[in-house]
Amino acid sequence: MIRGVGQSGASLPSLYLITNMKDNGEAHLRKQVRAALDAGVRLVQLREKQLEGGALLCLARSLREITTEYGASLIINDRVDIALLSGADGVHLGQSGFSPRDARKITGSDKLIGVSTHSLEEALVAQDEGADFITFGPVYETPSKAAFGAPVGLTALKAVCTAARIPIYAIGGIKKDRVEEVMQNGASGVALISAIMEARNAREAAEELLDALRSFNKKRRTYDTA
Repeated sequence: MIRGVGQSGASLPSLYLITNMKDNGEAHLRKQVRAALDAGVRLVQLREKQLEGGALLCLARSLREITTEYGASLIINDRVDIALLSGADGVHLGQSGFSPRDARKITGSDKLIGVSTHSLEEALVAQDEGADFITFGPVYETPSKAAFGAPVGLTALKAVCTAARIPIYAIGGIKKDRVEEVMQNGASGVALISAIMEARNAREAAEELLDALRSFNKKRRTYDTA
C-alpha cells in the first residue's frame, strides 16, 4: 500500500496498471492483466477509449470478474456509467470530463475517484474537488502521453507532491529503473501502461516493478525510523 489514503479513506496500492489494448485484442488484454494480478498488482484501470459503450461494458464486466478473483480494484477511465454498471470500484477522470465533485454525486461516497493532472494547478483543483488520488505527468517522454505536451519532469513532480495532501501516482515513461527516482521526489506510487501491457512476460515485468517499489519503501521506512 502507498503512504496515505484517498479522501474516501481507502488505502491504495503503489502500482497502478492502466490497460492499452492497441491492436492486440481483448483476449491479449485479459491475459496481460491476469499475469499482472498473478504477480501481485492490485489496482487496474480499464482505459480503452476507442470502444463503444456496449463493448466497453462487456470488457469491464469481464475484468471485474478477473479482478474480483484476486481481490483487486478495478477503475474505469472517464465513463461513470460503465463504472456503475460493471460494479467497478471507481472511475478515473480526465480534464475535459466530469469534475470529481460532480462525479461523486453520481457514484456516491464508496467509489474511488482518480483524476489525470498535468500541472500543479490541476492537481490542487482535483484535490479540492474531492479526488481520492491523482496521476501526474507525463514525467518522462512517452508515446501514450504525447498529446499532453513535453514531459513535466521530476522538479514539477516534486512540487506537486510537496503541495498536495492526497496520493499521487507518477505517470509517463515509468520503467523499473525509474521507480526509485520518482519515489524519491515524493510520488506515492507509479502508474504505467506499456511496461506491463506490452511486455513479453507481463508477470515478470510486474514482479520486477513491485520489487522495486517494495525495495524503495523498505529504504524509506528505515530512514523514517532512524
